[in-house]
Amino acid sequence: MSLPRRTLYGASAWVLALLGNHPVLAQTAEAPATAAATGVSDSKMLLFWFLVSTLALVVLLGLLLVTALVVKLRPQLRRVYDMPTVRHSWSGKVLGLLVGDPVLVTGTVRDEVIANHDYDGIHEFDNDLPPWWKYGFILSIIFAGAYFTYFHVAKAGQLSHAEYETEMQQAALLVAAGSDDPNQLTTYQALLAPTDLADGKTLFVQNCAPCHGASGEGKVGPNLTDDYWLHGGEINHVYRTVKFGVQGKGMVAWKGKLSAKQLLQVSSYVVSLQGTNPPNAKEPQGEIDPTAKKLAPNR
Repeated sequence: MSLPRRTLYGASAWVLALLGNHPVLAQTAEAPATAAATGVSDSKMLLFWFLVSTLALVVLLGLLLVTALVVKLRPQLRRVYDMPTVRHSWSGKVLGLLVGDPVLVTGTVRDEVIANHDYDGIHEFDNDLPPWWKYGFILSIIFAGAYFTYFHVAKAGQLSHAEYETEMQQAALLVAAGSDDPNQLTTYQALLAPTDLADGKTLFVQNCAPCHGASGEGKVGPNLTDDYWLHGGEINHVYRTVKFGVQGKGMVAWKGKLSAKQLLQVSSYVVSLQGTNPPNAKEPQGEIDPTAKKLAPNR
């Protein structure tokens, strides 16, 4: 049985709404040129959730099938487990979990008192540590080695202090003074992290490419890859243009459609396009901005 197409699209939109600030849902009648990009993105999300749902259903059916087989074959499994050559082997202990004997997890309690280890009526027993504790200890050693190699030897990740500083910088994006005043510039620095530029590129392709071209070469809107700017090429000028738009020039205000962080991500990506020289670039418009700083191309 298949669900109606409208029901599937409604469910997908509901899930995206829970995620919040998704650029697909940010589209309104103010930007009709992005309808095609919205449809493609919506189809991808629908396919993603369909695959996730299908995988979850397959896993659930598999678990139900295994459970049914174990219940049906439990008497036979118990007879196999009771065999002396099986019970004390590692595979036999795994089999014991299926027939109700958790010795693999809890270990064997021998209740053997250690001689001369009686203190004020307290007896010390010679019992092994539970296997789950041993396994956890071994895994902690493996984890510690992997952690040390990844963070301290390869230096592939941020340590706690650097991660804290990064999170504080990201949090500052959500507290923009004078955010409703288009005449008051912010004091942001361009984001240079590959993940931020990648997110900015995604937002640009979905929302800006219909007017500025997929590579920023310019279509209805101006070329964003040369040294000329109509409204300033410094990161905070670009941020203001993206956020508040340009009335009468067709530039949509993305305030309220994108979060402060998303606005800075796409603005940083726009600044990174300067000097990339894509094919079929539109002729220069505006003036050279001496305050604009070229960033290393994110390609």
